[in-house]
Amino acid sequence: MREFSEQELVRREKLKKIEELGLDPFGHRFERDSYSADIKEKYKDIDHDEFEKMDDTATVAGRIMFIRKMGKASFFTIKDRKGSIQIYISINDVGEEVYNLFKSADLGDIVGVHGKIMKTKTGEVTIKCLEYTHLVKALKPLPEKFHGLVDKEERYRRRYVDLIMNDDAMRVAMMRPKIIRTIQKFLDEQGFVEVETPILSTLLTGASARPFVTHHNAQDLDMYLRVALELHLKRLLVGGMEKVYEIGRTFRNEGMDMQHNPEFTLMEIYQAYSDLDGMMDLTENMYKTIANEVCGKTTFNYLGHEIDISGKWKRVSMTDAIKEATGIDFKEIKDVDEAIKLAEEHGIELEEHERQFGHIVNLFFEKYVEETLIQPTFLYGHPIEISPLTKKDPKDGRFTQRFELFISGHECANAYTELNDPIDQLERFEAQLKEKEMGNDEANDIDMDFVEALEYGMPPAGGIGYGIDRMVMFFTESESIRDVILFPLMKPLGGKGTDK
Repeated sequence: MREFSEQELVRREKLKKIEELGLDPFGHRFERDSYSADIKEKYKDIDHDEFEKMDDTATVAGRIMFIRKMGKASFFTIKDRKGSIQIYISINDVGEEVYNLFKSADLGDIVGVHGKIMKTKTGEVTIKCLEYTHLVKALKPLPEKFHGLVDKEERYRRRYVDLIMNDDAMRVAMMRPKIIRTIQKFLDEQGFVEVETPILSTLLTGASARPFVTHHNAQDLDMYLRVALELHLKRLLVGGMEKVYEIGRTFRNEGMDMQHNPEFTLMEIYQAYSDLDGMMDLTENMYKTIANEVCGKTTFNYLGHEIDISGKWKRVSMTDAIKEATGIDFKEIKDVDEAIKLAEEHGIELEEHERQFGHIVNLFFEKYVEETLIQPTFLYGHPIEISPLTKKDPKDGRFTQRFELFISGHECANAYTELNDPIDQLERFEAQLKEKEMGNDEANDIDMDFVEALEYGMPPAGGIGYGIDRMVMFFTESESIRDVILFPLMKPLGGKGTDK
């Protein structure tokens, strides 16, 4: 049987008294015509004396966040989805019965108010209550105002309380859909078509990632939750759609930290007759559009760094960046044994499947370069071993026409000049199978249907993937991916699992 605190018991007694008055403690439809922030913005420049000549009214609804009871007149504050506003209520305006109903209210109760807009002598826009409507009795008390939900895990686990108490949590929650709508508008205006592709698949393809496995009962078939959107979208290029994108939930059975949640939102874009440079231009323009239209600024404080996205973004090859940091020029190293020796000399441990030129180059990058890429940087020229879906560099077949966007030392996007050679693609898939046999559980399966699609002819194309959650982190200046996902994955209380 549940045990209630003293405050919870008192609130339940008040609920009974509301019922005795013939009122529903959990309310019904209420017609409002205004929001707090809109009222405050409209009347902020009108002085106190001028209000005496006005008779403007508003009807609002929201949660009581503050009460100052003063005998026959009181002030309280209600919060709606746009902000909060002060209410003045007097027994002379609403009558004794309604005023007593108000006096029984608790912080967290939801009420409706109709009244005259006024301004206090201290200059605060206020509604003088003429009609007070009880809507919902809150049976649990809110956290103490000045501390709120201090425990971050508690904030993420009880997001509904976090949104009530934390204005910044609400700001981020409301900004996220604005960012996504701006992206859609930006792409739609350039002729892209938004599509949907399957979440369930019988093959692990599209990215190097460990999958979630589920089971289809009717077919008695094990299936994967998708780790990427890529191969279905490129099939649409084969079909002639030419410019497509998808924003969708994606799943990777990996650890959780400040940058990773196993369930996340991915956007992938594919444009026929484009290439790597086209994806760089599109990305830079899209970020600047979001910055200007949603945020109204181009400088952001992100993960401890001031990031300026105005101006032309830096473009550097992976090998040049490694050479600058270490003095080693991997373009001049032709022998894998020499690369292995360099790894050993620099304390880089190699798994069996990593004893290849490309993996070693990437490990050097991760150790010496990645965290140094603070301002927006397009890092291009990845080794072929870690880029199974990318066109080769025509000047050096050990590398590919791929880039990653880095900001504040973290990857924010991954782009290719897409591989459209079916013969080369099949060879890459076969190489991935060999890596899987050597213990790489993130290696791709062979998707023969995709190979056959390429055999019909896919136009030259550029493609790119963005972690929408990380993009929202940047524009909202949030430190953790859990701050921008309303309901991040959490281990059960008292259960198994690890949250970092």
